[in-house]
Amino acid sequence: MSVNGITTGTCGYTTYESKVNVAKESVKETAATTGVIYEPSKKEEATTAKTYKPNTELINKLKAEAEARTAQLRSLVEKIMLGQGNAIGTADDMWSFLRTGDFTVDAATKAQAEADIAEDGYWGVDQTSDRIVDFAKALTGGDPEKIEEMQEAFIKGFKMAEETWGGKLPEISQKTYDAVLEKFAAWKKEATEGTAEVQA
Repeated sequence: MSVNGITTGTCGYTTYESKVNVAKESVKETAATTGVIYEPSKKEEATTAKTYKPNTELINKLKAEAEARTAQLRSLVEKIMLGQGNAIGTADDMWSFLRTGDFTVDAATKAQAEADIAEDGYWGVDQTSDRIVDFAKALTGGDPEKIEEMQEAFIKGFKMAEETWGGKLPEISQKTYDAVLEKFAAWKKEATEGTAEVQA
């Protein structure tokens, strides 16, 4: 075995090691002078924005149901008015007639009216307040950013109803008003808590 072969191999290794060290120093100097900073590749953030669309099917269903029930209520009031010898001229006449409370009704009409405004009745506080809030949700597609707008529209509508009535609405209407505001608050709380959970 030749000593020169070992020496030559060692020199080759030393030369390679020197080139690597020079390259490392060059990279360090370049980074220091040019301000090169490692930035990991950015992943495209998935868009999770929810799209809110009005639920036209539910809106149409609620409108049709309300129209049918309103026609039924109007028929009931007309029957009462005719029984008193009064003719109904306009909707305003109907409301002023009802507001006076100066009328009598037969047992069947009274029973129907009581069933309609009972706790579980169609015009009762729970069902009416549910329909109002469901309608607001259907109009907005459930968009929590529209809750305030829907609540303001409800309050405005209630004030208009009081003007049409000619004063403060009956107790059942006041209770329905309170129930609707509670349900709007619950919707808002639910939306806020849901947003907080997503952001966490």
